[in-house]
Amino acid sequence: MPFHGVYKSTTLHVKRRHQALRPAGYQRRGLCSVNTILRVFKTFALCAVLATPVSAAADDPDFLTVSVGAFDLVQDHDQAVEFRAEYRSDKKIWIFKPFIGAMGTTDSAFYGFGGVLVDVFFGKRWVLTPSFAAGYYDNGDGVDLGHEIEFRSSIELSYRFDNRTRLGLSFYHLSNASIGDTNPGTEVLSVVYSIPLGSGN
Repeated sequence: MPFHGVYKSTTLHVKRRHQALRPAGYQRRGLCSVNTILRVFKTFALCAVLATPVSAAADDPDFLTVSVGAFDLVQDHDQAVEFRAEYRSDKKIWIFKPFIGAMGTTDSAFYGFGGVLVDVFFGKRWVLTPSFAAGYYDNGDGVDLGHEIEFRSSIELSYRFDNRTRLGLSFYHLSNASIGDTNPGTEVLSVVYSIPLGSGN
């Protein structure tokens, strides 16, 4: 048998062997891995350094951010209404601001999380906010995401009013980054309202 024929036959055998060893209930991995999330976040961080006017960002205080949205919007396994609240600190670690929050759905799912965000200002009015978080997830009667530990990668675009309140849209992906046996992942689209706390810097 020619060499390329032996190679093709061996490759096909290994592929079939690998598929046979997959655990019961195996699903295709989710949309994001941790490395992919971190690469995207580093890109946004670089954009923040280049695009953020110091004068626009300097006077923003802590925020209480609340939102309502559509849970499992893209894959549509078990759609529900999402409610979320976050405390966003004005303290910075380089360009990153820490935040904590909690999310619940009408299917009794719960997600408690903490992470970091970057505010990228375009003029005084528009703010692009990429963020990354990790936390504990309980699916309740909703979507099983394959593990209790879930990672959230989010992008948010908001309009900034004169009193520094913000109104915008956020879109995020939630998955376990393949640390579980299955990693279906899910996506959420939300309307976001941020209320300033205190007087800022």
